[in-house]
Amino acid sequence: MDSNRILVVDDEEDLCEILQFNLETEGYTVHVAYSAEEALTKNISDFDLLILDVMMGEMSGFKLARILSQNPETANVPIIFLTAKDSETDRLTGFNIGADDYISKPFSIREVLARVKVVIRRGDTKKVELQPSEQLSHETLVLYLKNKKVLLNGVEVSFTKKEFEILCMFLENKNRVFAREEILNKVWTDEVCVLDRTIDVNITRLRKKIGQYGKNIVTRLGYGYCFEE
Repeated sequence: MDSNRILVVDDEEDLCEILQFNLETEGYTVHVAYSAEEALTKNISDFDLLILDVMMGEMSGFKLARILSQNPETANVPIIFLTAKDSETDRLTGFNIGADDYISKPFSIREVLARVKVVIRRGDTKKVELQPSEQLSHETLVLYLKNKKVLLNGVEVSFTKKEFEILCMFLENKNRVFAREEILNKVWTDEVCVLDRTIDVNITRLRKKIGQYGKNIVTRLGYGYCFEE
C-alpha cells in the first residue's frame, strides 16, 4: 500500500527539516513548501494531510486554507495548523475554516506524530465512506449522495428534499432534456396531485441556490428543462 502523503508548509526551514525527518521515519511521504504561495504551485489534492503554519510571509496559513476550501478538489484535504499564537480566537478561526487539529508552538515531536496519526486515520475513513460514485459535480458545484449535502465553491448550501433530487437528476444526466411530466414522475412519486407550476417554482429556487451555475439549467420551450455543460 502506498504511504500517506503529507505536505508541510512553514517558512522556518529548520522546523520543516525536523518535521520531514520524523514523519518520514514513521513511514509517511513528506513534501515541503516554505510559503503558502509555493504550496499553491503543488497539486494539493494529491496529499492526505497538510501541516500548515499560520503566520507566514505575504499569505497566511488561514488565507491559504480558505482558498483550498473553495475548491472541491482540495476542500476535503485535512489540515493541521501550527502556530506560535495560542489564543482562543485564533483556534476558533482555524476550526471555522475547517482545521482538523491545531498545535501550538513549541511542541513535542511525539505530540505531532500522535496527532498526525489520528487525522490521517480519520481522513482514510472518510475516503472509504465517500467513493467517487457517491458524489456528483460540475466544476465547483458538488453534490454528496450519501449525506445529502451540496457544496458551492466549498460552502454548504441548504436544499429541500425535492430540490436535491432535481439537482441530482440533472447532474446524473447532463445535457438531457426532462419534460415536466418526467420530472414529476421521478421526483414527486409520493404525491397524489402536483401542478406544473410546482416544478417551475422549484427550478427557479434551484437556479438561485446554485449561484453562477443557475444559467446551466436551461428551459427548452415546449419540451422541459436540462442542465447544460
